[in-house]
Amino acid sequence: MDNPALCREYTEDDGVKLKKRPVTIGGAPRVEVEPTGIKLRRNVGLISGTSVIVGTIIGSGIFISPKGVLQETGSVGLSLVVWAAGGMLSLMGALSYAELGTLISKSGAEYHYLMAALGRVVAFLFAWTKVIILTPSSLAIICLTFAEYVMSLIEFCGEPQIPKKMIAALAILTLAIVNSLDTTLAASVQVFFTGAKLIALVIIVIGGLIWLGKGEVATLQKGFEGSTSSPSGMALAFYDAMWAYDGWHSLNYITEELKTPYVNLPRANVLGVLLVTGIYVLTNISYLAVLGTEGLLNSSAVALEWGEVVLGKRVAVIMPLFVMCSTIGAANGTMFAGGRTLYVAARENQFPEVLSYVNVRRVTPIPCIIFTTVVALLMLIPGDIGSLINFVSFASWMFYSLAIVSLIVLRFIRKNEPRPIKVFILFPITFLCCSLYLVVAPIIQNPRLEFLYAFLIIIGGLVFYVPFVHFRIHKSCFNPVTLFVQLLMEVGPSSYVPDSE
Repeated sequence: MDNPALCREYTEDDGVKLKKRPVTIGGAPRVEVEPTGIKLRRNVGLISGTSVIVGTIIGSGIFISPKGVLQETGSVGLSLVVWAAGGMLSLMGALSYAELGTLISKSGAEYHYLMAALGRVVAFLFAWTKVIILTPSSLAIICLTFAEYVMSLIEFCGEPQIPKKMIAALAILTLAIVNSLDTTLAASVQVFFTGAKLIALVIIVIGGLIWLGKGEVATLQKGFEGSTSSPSGMALAFYDAMWAYDGWHSLNYITEELKTPYVNLPRANVLGVLLVTGIYVLTNISYLAVLGTEGLLNSSAVALEWGEVVLGKRVAVIMPLFVMCSTIGAANGTMFAGGRTLYVAARENQFPEVLSYVNVRRVTPIPCIIFTTVVALLMLIPGDIGSLINFVSFASWMFYSLAIVSLIVLRFIRKNEPRPIKVFILFPITFLCCSLYLVVAPIIQNPRLEFLYAFLIIIGGLVFYVPFVHFRIHKSCFNPVTLFVQLLMEVGPSSYVPDSE
């Protein structure tokens, strides 16, 4: 691209940001045009943005977590309170992230918020944890759930692990290809699967209402009978519920690809969370009305068993299909949004820069998608969903807390900067207190190895930060690799270029 004539091959519609400047050549005035970087396209609007949030939230959680929430709370009434409170807590978090995302309108969510308020080291530790643990683990959990429902349609002797992991791996690879081809295609896939999963949950809600209309209210009449008084039990119940709500902040990871982010980011965050909260509460009422507490606690595939009771065994086969659509949609949203943390961290030279490069034809961050895919495939090897959920939840809530601390700090150090949205301070403070409780309470009341592993992995990032980021001893070593990847994948640098430029 050193030859200005080559700039004629590109336009801003191709995602390449062009810079024009007047020059004089041979005494005649000319306008020289040169590319300043490949810029991701803004292909995500309000509907597709809301679909990203709803589609990422509604995944495997609503089909796994109801059993855990009921088991930890001990009663029907308290379990429904936890589901409703989880929605309100997610809404407070979504509003707080809307303020952060419109103040710092870069992709990557917590990464840039932590860097602006708490420094580069904390931002790196978040990116390290997100890239190595959180996003790949979430992908693995969701795709393993997808595989379990696929296998429920086929008869096997026992519960073979190899076919399940092969199906999950195939799902991850398929989503990687879709996200590498085109962001518009990935967004369209998200809208489609979001519609499919909403249809499934609407069927469950309507079926539950019909069941209640028949007078099947004995389970709900138990109310708060048997409610737990253990702080640890409540924290673990919230862990399970908030796992099902995880994804309420997903749009903040792709702010640079969102149309009119100052308007659409807050709207999509609020609409998405409110829609999911209503559906989740009604879905759990339906589960309890149809299956009862004993049936729900003994269920291994909640939606399938619900379908067999309400729809009959012949028609119930549609429920696993809808759950499969739900999990694939959530996995696609996780791949689409979660992988952007690696993209922005590499762009800031905290990871190998080549991982931030973008394909010049498709304008997609192919290197970071491939890296995320490989780590997610490795996460399939252990395959213990329960342990992975505890592992991911602990680390996630630790960084949610730090992000809200960043919001409060930025209120002071950037108090004069314009904020398109400024939330009532009680919302982030309440969210912060609940987040800290969810981090600390399980450790005090019921310490588990997963919490220690998560903490050690987070701190372990310093082993890589000091030599490779602070002292940059790797810079020249990666030049041959960078050149090879550029030629193989047709990718180039993608620096942040604000729209106003």
